[in-house]
Amino acid sequence: MPCVPKVCAYITRNGRELLTFEADGHDGLQVPKGTIEPGESPREALRREVAEESGLTELGSITRLAEDVWVRRLSPPKLYRRHFFRVSVEEDRDAWTHVVTGEGEERGMEFEYAWRELPASREFALSLDDYVDRLESTVPRQ
Repeated sequence: MPCVPKVCAYITRNGRELLTFEADGHDGLQVPKGTIEPGESPREALRREVAEESGLTELGSITRLAEDVWVRRLSPPKLYRRHFFRVSVEEDRDAWTHVVTGEGEERGMEFEYAWRELPASREFALSLDDYVDRLESTVPRQ
């Protein structure tokens, strides 16, 4: 059964905050994510998806956190091979609206971004919070 390859970005600021968004027509709290295009590495897809979905292009360190196969539905089967990364950024804005660019179906949609203190207290849509707990173990100690 084929898996659609995806990347998911846990974008962090100051090691203590996680960037999330909400948008009309979405299932709730989410993080930038998207499909890996043919010929693209997961890291290349990550950079492209983060830029398209959030407008952020100046990324700091990128660390692979996890890879899994997630079942979105059983009938008909829809499987995703998800690659999760932690991405550090220096961003002064506490919240912003970004109009999605690129060629995907979300193009032109408005995503409302805000930072959330770690650990995240709200459940995310699409099980996108499956590895948020791993961010805690990578937080630099002050």
